[in-house]
Amino acid sequence: MTQAAKLRALLAEDRCHIMPCCFDALSAKLIAQEGYDLTFMSGFATSASRIGEPDLGLMSYGEVVDQARNIADAVNIPLIGDGDTGYGNAMNVKRTVKGFARAGCAAVMIEDQLAPKRCGHTPGKAVVGRGEAFDRIRAAVDAREELRSQGSDILILARTDARHEHGLPEALARAEEFAKLGADILFVEAPRSEAEMREICAISSLPHMANIVEGGETPDLSNEALKDIGYSIAAYPLSLMASAMQAMVSCLQAMREDSRPGLMAFSELRERIGFEDYYEASARYASSARET
Repeated sequence: MTQAAKLRALLAEDRCHIMPCCFDALSAKLIAQEGYDLTFMSGFATSASRIGEPDLGLMSYGEVVDQARNIADAVNIPLIGDGDTGYGNAMNVKRTVKGFARAGCAAVMIEDQLAPKRCGHTPGKAVVGRGEAFDRIRAAVDAREELRSQGSDILILARTDARHEHGLPEALARAEEFAKLGADILFVEAPRSEAEMREICAISSLPHMANIVEGGETPDLSNEALKDIGYSIAAYPLSLMASAMQAMVSCLQAMREDSRPGLMAFSELRERIGFEDYYEASARYASSARET
């Protein structure tokens, strides 16, 4: 079963999937090891971890798709890649979708922000006009169909940030059109109340994704409440990054006092990274190593 097929099967279930977001291969492995069914490559967290810069469109297409490839190689659960604005015009969008599919992603997100894009819960967001927004999703869907004709597949997660600048009605109108154009998953970013979240999920029977940023604009509801509203995926883009950064800062501060609190045991660290798996697999070739 392809990763895209796995994701479709998950979305067909009557539940809201908790989706911790990764930023590199190691964080993705930990998510998979803890039994989560899918993950998303957070643009915010990936930009911070890969280049040490904020998520303001500073990473190139090549850097992002390279990170996605490393993550997809490390896990066997569906990965949703962050394709941002598609990195150019409609033809660039098609290239982006195909590139993420080749990298091993089950889905790719394409959004309607102006380039360079911004994190969905930070000031200064702006979106392109409806025509350009629709062309991006139209191109993404065309790329998906071309991939299918070649024996490959990927899902299109269509995102709008219009709520911030133009209000909820405009965001709903864009999402409805995204559905008509053939998107597989809808994502209306940064609703500000449970009532708005219910309006969003009522516009289409397609799967919807909620984006829960601790301290952000969207209510941080329970998984049960999100399912009741109508969401199929609850993404948590910063939970792992924030917890990792807090732990590292605490350790660095404690080291000044000759203390290193809360460390994972070295044996567990080796096991989770994959040392034991490597040793077990490499033992099959021990005879040839002895001969040389």
